[in-house]
Amino acid sequence: MKTQITELFGIQHPIIQGGMHYVGFAELASAVSNAGGLGMITGLTQKSPEALANEIRRCREMTDKPFGVNLTFLPTVSSPDYPGYIKAIIDGGVKAVETAGNNPQKYLPALHEAGIKVIHKCTSVRHALKAESIGCDAVSVDGFECGGHPGEDDVPNFILLPRAADELKIPFVASGGMADGRSLVAALSMGADGINMGTRFIATQEAPVHPNVKQAIVAASELDTRLVMRPLRNTERVLRNAAVDRLLEKERTLGANLKFEDIIEEVAGVYPRIMIDGTMEAGAWSCGMVAGLIHDVPTVKELIDRIMREAEGIITQRLRGMVGA
Repeated sequence: MKTQITELFGIQHPIIQGGMHYVGFAELASAVSNAGGLGMITGLTQKSPEALANEIRRCREMTDKPFGVNLTFLPTVSSPDYPGYIKAIIDGGVKAVETAGNNPQKYLPALHEAGIKVIHKCTSVRHALKAESIGCDAVSVDGFECGGHPGEDDVPNFILLPRAADELKIPFVASGGMADGRSLVAALSMGADGINMGTRFIATQEAPVHPNVKQAIVAASELDTRLVMRPLRNTERVLRNAAVDRLLEKERTLGANLKFEDIIEEVAGVYPRIMIDGTMEAGAWSCGMVAGLIHDVPTVKELIDRIMREAEGIITQRLRGMVGA
């Protein structure tokens, strides 16, 4: 299947694996790229630019296909060494970067000079237009269904994607609720040139996370996620567990007086304990509503091949048959 996204990134299938904390290691990124999609190493999971450089080298040993690095620009007091991470990406010969969080404008010239294509994650049309205006090559449009940070507008993809298509000149992918061939065809029909999947890729054999995490996703329904940190305007969609219930109770009790320090036990530094150790009640972790569509733990290749087979079947049989009728 050829779209503007496959052409832009030099990939076979219009499927991107989004950056995910303590999930986007070389094992998963290389598996996605080897299967014809675009795999992503999560930059800030690596504790230093040197560690990222090593992870890029590991990924290069596992695939000769294009892969990228996700780099989230965080509003923190003690900022990561972003120039160091950018240098590691450039020196590693990476040709795709997924940016998220704050405006990446100051880093675009260096990335573009190195021939790197930049796709920025956006949760609204206005943010997507800003990304276009500063020179991003593509955007990932994240609907309200998505795991992680869906923004504060609460617009689902059935509205957000056609709105983006009406306004944008650069290509975009749909993120949030993407799981199968139906998702891909729906996204294409609404103007996207591909899909970005996060939660669906966690429940694969190559995802380097504890089996408890994969089984939690398979067992969950579309009703099992919750929105946390809404009072702090840092809303995150997470899978419900005891820590999340505790966090939400604090939000209800403290109301407008809630501070980040009040919930630090439930959200700070919990990902290694969950993703590596499988301690599922350790804290809040990102998960999309798409969990309701995930019922197995295939290999990445099995998943991507199945998505493409389903999508092509829908387009060539079901939809063409309706037009013919």
